[in-house]
Amino acid sequence: MIKIADFTLFFFIFVFSPSLPLAQSQLPDLDPQDKASLLIFRVSIHDLNRSLSTWYGSSCSNWTGLACQNPTGKVLSLTLSGLNLSGQIHPSLCKLSSLQSLDLSHNNFCGNIPSCFGSLRNLRTLNLSRNRFIGSIPPTFMSLKELGEVVLSENRNLGGVVPHWFGDFSMNLERVDLSFCSFVGELPESLLYLKSLKYLNLESNNMTGTLRDFQQPLVVLNLASNRFSGTLPCFYASRPSLSVLNLAENSLVGGLPSCLGSLKELSHLNLSFNGFNYEISPRLVFSEKLVMLDLSHNGFSGRLPSRISETTEKLGLVLLDLSHNSFSGDIPLRITELKSLQALRLSHNLLTGDIPARIGNLTYLQVIDLSHNSLTGSIPLNIVGCFQLLALMISNNNLSGEIQPELDALDSLKILDISNNHISGEIPLTLAGLKSLEIVDISSNNLSGNLNEAITKWSNLKYLSLARNKFSGTLPSWLFKFDKIQMIDYSSNRFSWFIPDDNLNSTRFKDFQTGGGEGFAEPPGKVEIKISAAVVAKDELSFSYNLLSMVGIDLSDNLLHGEIPEALFRQRNIEYLNLSYNFLEGQLPRLEKLPRLKALDLSHNSLSGQVIGNISAPPGLTLLNLSHNCFSGIITEKEGLGKFPGALAGNPELCVETPGSKCDPANIDASQEEIYQNELVEGPISIWIFCLSAFISFDFGVLGIFCSARARSYILQTKA
Repeated sequence: MIKIADFTLFFFIFVFSPSLPLAQSQLPDLDPQDKASLLIFRVSIHDLNRSLSTWYGSSCSNWTGLACQNPTGKVLSLTLSGLNLSGQIHPSLCKLSSLQSLDLSHNNFCGNIPSCFGSLRNLRTLNLSRNRFIGSIPPTFMSLKELGEVVLSENRNLGGVVPHWFGDFSMNLERVDLSFCSFVGELPESLLYLKSLKYLNLESNNMTGTLRDFQQPLVVLNLASNRFSGTLPCFYASRPSLSVLNLAENSLVGGLPSCLGSLKELSHLNLSFNGFNYEISPRLVFSEKLVMLDLSHNGFSGRLPSRISETTEKLGLVLLDLSHNSFSGDIPLRITELKSLQALRLSHNLLTGDIPARIGNLTYLQVIDLSHNSLTGSIPLNIVGCFQLLALMISNNNLSGEIQPELDALDSLKILDISNNHISGEIPLTLAGLKSLEIVDISSNNLSGNLNEAITKWSNLKYLSLARNKFSGTLPSWLFKFDKIQMIDYSSNRFSWFIPDDNLNSTRFKDFQTGGGEGFAEPPGKVEIKISAAVVAKDELSFSYNLLSMVGIDLSDNLLHGEIPEALFRQRNIEYLNLSYNFLEGQLPRLEKLPRLKALDLSHNSLSGQVIGNISAPPGLTLLNLSHNCFSGIITEKEGLGKFPGALAGNPELCVETPGSKCDPANIDASQEEIYQNELVEGPISIWIFCLSAFISFDFGVLGIFCSARARSYILQTKA
C-alpha cells in the first residue's frame, strides 16, 4: 500500500508540476481553443508586472499558472494569485471547458463576477478572494455541481443576501469562505444541512438572525463580526470534528453551556465581544487540545473557573483571555498548572487577593495582563521564572512593596506597565539589564529618589512615563538620549534645576511615523497615537499593546528653572510639549520649526518678553496655553489666536486684539509707567501698613496660601 501511494504522489507531481524538467518534456501542446481563450483574456486585462509575458508558444509548461491534461492539452488548472493583475474578467475565460481549478486571488480584478462561470461544469475549486469584485453571487453558480471549494473573501463590495440555494447546488461543497464582504440577511437554512460542508467562514459581514445549530460535522465555523443573536447551541453534530469555533463580536446572550466540553477536538474557541453572562459552570472542562480560549468583553461573573481545561506535558492552553468581565475573588492556583500557557489576560475584572506566587512556574508565559483589578500584595519574586516574558501589565491595582532588583532576570521584557499602584522605593540599578524594554509606565506610584543611569541602558525605549511620583533631584543629562523615543513624561514630580540640552543637537523622535486623527478635542494624553510592541507567540497568536499618547515631552508640574532650551523647539516630529507649572524664564522660542505640533502648554511659568513670530504657525495646532506668564506687547488679529480663547490670559502687560477691540501702544506704555510710579509712591507708605497688619493678617495669609493649589504644592515640596 505504501508503494502504491508513493507512486500515485509521484505520478501527480510528474504530470501536473510545470517546474520539473522531465514533466515538461512530456507535456502536450496547449489545446488551440483554450489557447485562444487565454490570449483574449490576457489582452483584456492589465498586467503591470508583465507576469503573463510567458504566455506564448504552444507548450503548456511555459505558460505561467497553467496545468494541462495529458494527452489532450486542455487546461485543468489556472492559478494567477498575487500577480497584480487588474481589470474585468473577459467571458473568454469561461470557454475553458475542462477547467477544474481557478485561482485569481490577491489581485485587483473588478466588476461583477461573470455569470458565465456557471458554464465551467467541471470546476471544483474557485478562489476569487482579495479582489475588488462587486454585486452578488451569480445565480448561474447553481450549475457548478462539482464545486467543492468557493472562496470569495475580502471583496468588500460583494454582498447581498446569501442565496437560499447555496447549500443545495453542490453535494461536494466542503469549504465556503465569504468573509470580509458585505453579505446581509440570515444564514440560508440549506447550509445548516449540507452534509459535505466542513469549513464555513462568514466573518465580518452584516448577517443577522438567530444562531442555529448545524446538522453536519463541521471542522471550522467562523461567524465572527456579524449581528447574530440568541443563545449558544451545543453543536452536537460536530462533537467529534469541530476544531475552530469563532463567534466573536455578535449579539449572543445567555450562559456558557457545559455541553461545549464535549467538543473533544476543539482547539480555538473565541466568544469575545458578546453579551454572555452568569457564572461559568465548574462542570465545563475543555479537552487538552484547546489551544486558545477567548471569553473577553462579556458579562461573565462569579469566581474564575479553577479548572478550565485538561492539560498534559505536551498539550494545553496557549492563550487564555478572560479580560473585561466581572469575575471576582482570587486568581485560582490551578491556573499556574497550565504549563503551556503563553498569554494570560485577566484584566478589567473585580479580582482581589495576591498575584499567585507560583506564577513563575509558567515558564512559557510571554504576556501577563492583570491590570484594572483590585489585586493587593507585592509583585511576586517568583515571577522571574517566566524568563520568556515579553509583556508585564499589572497597572491600576492596589499593589505595594518595592521593585525587586531580581526583576532584571526578565531580560526579554518589552512592555512594563505597573502604573497606578502604591509601589514605593527607588528604581533598582539592576534593571539596566532589561535592554529589550520598549514601553515603560511606572506612573502614579510612590516611587522616589534620584534617577539613576539604569534607564540609559534601555536603548529600544519608545515610551517612558515616570509621572505622578516623588522623584527628585536634577533632570539627568541623558534625558533625551534615546534614539527611538516617542514620548517622555516626567510630570508631577519634584525635579528641579534646568532642562538639559544634551543630546538635543541631533533631532530625536525621528522614528515617528505620521498617522492617527486630525488634531484632538480631548486633553493631552487621550489622543490616539499608537505605540505598539508586537508580541508574537506560536500558533500564529499575536498580541499588540496600543498606548493612548501623543508624541512628545511632558515635564509639567515640577520645580524647573532657567530658560527653555532652544534646541527643544527644533525637534520637528514633536506633537505635544507641556512644560507648564514650573518656574521657567526667558523668552518664547519661535514655533516655525515644530510643523507637527498639536498641543503646547507653557502656562504658569515666568516667561517674559514679546511673543514674536506667528505662534499659531503649526497647521495642526489645536491646543495652545501660554497663560499666567509675564509676556508683554501686542498680539494682532492676524496672529490667528481667535481659535485659542484664553491662551494668553493672566499676562497683565500683554494686549490681545479682537475683532471689536484694538490695542493702543500709548495706553500700554502709560499703564506701565503708572505701575512704575505707583510702586515708587506706595513703597514707603506700604512698609508701615505692612508692619501694622503683619500680626493681624498672619493667620489669614497662611490660610490664603494653602487655598492655592499651586502654592500649596510648592511649599510642601520644598519642605519635604
